[in-house]
Amino acid sequence: MTVFETAKDAVTWRGDGETLVVQAWGRDGLRVRSTRAGEVTDTDFALLEPEPTDVAIEVEGDTATIVNGGITAVLRAHGGYDWQTGYDVFGCSLEFRDAEGRTVLRELGSGGALKLTAREFRPLPGGAHRLRAAFEPAAGEKLYGMGQYQQAILDLKGSTLELAHRNSQASVPFVVSSAGYGFLWHNPAIGSATFAANRTEWVAEATEQLDYWITAGDTPAKISAAYADATGHAPVMPEYGLGYWQCKLRYWNQEQLLEVAREHRRRGLPLDVIVADFFHWPKMGDFRFEEEFWPDPAAMVAELKEMGVELMVSVWPQVSLESEHFAAFKQDNLLVRTERGLDVQMGFLGPSMFLDVTNPRAREAAWGIVKRNYHDLGIKVFWLDEAEPEYGVYDFDNYRYHLGPNVQVGNLYPQAFSRMFYEGQRAAGQDEVVNLVRCAWAGSQRYGALVWSGDIHSTWEDFRRQITAGIHMGVAGIPWFTTDIGGFAGGNIEDPAFRELLVRWFQFGAFCPVMRMHGDRSPSEEVRAADGTARCHSGAPNELWSFGPEVYGVLARYVRLREAMRPYTRRLMAEAHESGQPVMRGMFHEFPADATCWDLSDQYMFGPDLLIAPVVEAHATSRRVYLPAAAVWTDLHTGTEHQGGQWLTVHAPIERIPVFTRDGALPELIDAL
Repeated sequence: MTVFETAKDAVTWRGDGETLVVQAWGRDGLRVRSTRAGEVTDTDFALLEPEPTDVAIEVEGDTATIVNGGITAVLRAHGGYDWQTGYDVFGCSLEFRDAEGRTVLRELGSGGALKLTAREFRPLPGGAHRLRAAFEPAAGEKLYGMGQYQQAILDLKGSTLELAHRNSQASVPFVVSSAGYGFLWHNPAIGSATFAANRTEWVAEATEQLDYWITAGDTPAKISAAYADATGHAPVMPEYGLGYWQCKLRYWNQEQLLEVAREHRRRGLPLDVIVADFFHWPKMGDFRFEEEFWPDPAAMVAELKEMGVELMVSVWPQVSLESEHFAAFKQDNLLVRTERGLDVQMGFLGPSMFLDVTNPRAREAAWGIVKRNYHDLGIKVFWLDEAEPEYGVYDFDNYRYHLGPNVQVGNLYPQAFSRMFYEGQRAAGQDEVVNLVRCAWAGSQRYGALVWSGDIHSTWEDFRRQITAGIHMGVAGIPWFTTDIGGFAGGNIEDPAFRELLVRWFQFGAFCPVMRMHGDRSPSEEVRAADGTARCHSGAPNELWSFGPEVYGVLARYVRLREAMRPYTRRLMAEAHESGQPVMRGMFHEFPADATCWDLSDQYMFGPDLLIAPVVEAHATSRRVYLPAAAVWTDLHTGTEHQGGQWLTVHAPIERIPVFTRDGALPELIDAL
């Protein structure tokens, strides 16, 4: 009896109602799929069609191996009479090895009399299954990636993570191990991932098949490159993505926004992008400017372009029940469906439903309106807010999409939202695309997704979490990351304590992939129309000059430093585009041989040459910094050189963030500071 079926790039095993396929998938990659019913399906949630590779397959009795570059899978079939059940049973286990033959990951063993199951399918009504996949991890491994979870934890070993999106939580299920592998859970179902000492478990609450992709590499950089090839590379970052972006909650009329841009020019302050935030529209889902407050958007865009500034416009995927498009969208099945109760999914400033962006027809219809009312005016940068989507209540099993139940496909939503704009912009002739989006999933990077960390608060604790969030997002294949400088909620512009936090956050922002000011500052400003009806409020001023002359002097200095870094930042964006490298990198990415670097959660590399050590404690005027071995480090503020492989206590008064250059790189930045 033939135990395995082989093809030129795949091995298939069948038994006990299961079909298991291990297939070469891109450079140094393998895709594993399994189903309890019929054949595996070719879902393309994140993985792209791979380029052909040279694959070696061998079968010897009950063992098969498939070798694709630097990764090998070993399949071991077993079967025979089971005394407890009284009949024959069959199974197949998987083990993965790197190019040196070391085991980097293996499925959970049976445990003998324990009869443990590595691939557990539990049936659900309608034909789907609740799936649990369990693995025996490499001893002593450390884990990174998975998107952002608003925690200051760097090594994810020991963590349990929800595989679901929420405001300020983006679940991107790709993890990199210090043992030398990267693992993509290629399943958009709501679920969980547990990285325990005794096992790793991935759970999908409802799915039709097991589907994951694994690669092996001896450095994080090689793993990042293979993952980008498998799921898509970030586009070329437009030039206006390299400088400074200005925003507040919210510029509520045309003249106010223009005057801020003019003041930047009068002061000689660099400015690349300025933002018209939410509720510039009459009703959510109208996808247009409200005429009373924005009387001539075309003229506004034209004046900004003359100043060399791009206008970014916020677009929410909600459609108000009062929108001029609501009835048509609902009649044509273009909105998310609530399974139980009233068909309303959000109540902020009035009841609304979400656009079902998993439906190609919904993407086409909504983009047509956006194109007519924004893109045709010359607006080419969009802010895709609420992209999780942010349900009023996160009852994940209570919503249904075009592609299926939310609990089964829901994590695709933010990727599809970015896709809607990217494909529309490209079809309209726009060559370079970057859109700010509040959430992402695997593959979002190929649609020009610049992910920001959501509605975080103006606290030191939240600030510290943004360092690990940026590192993990980069590991998870999303190289474009940013935060609301100063936090979104809770900052009073007259409060000295907030001003200190803002300065430290702003310094960090100068060394983020995109430097962007935003926040709902207090005291807030009431907004009313000419007829006396209320509109969404606006926050206090949030410009560089809004926090007093001393703060202004520091902020202006770092905006100009960001401008001086433009050639370097452009180079980093090219690396992200060409080889999938993160812009904001954990220390381990550049120095995997230095054991200390795998545990540094409050410093990072901005590209290969700049070590950034943000000051993350109130009133601090110094901090400890680790300088990795195998390099000479130059203090950007003093020009002093230090040998690597040591800890330093670095002077850091309020106007200074510790920054070190590697091996004499970027000497021009010393003059810029």
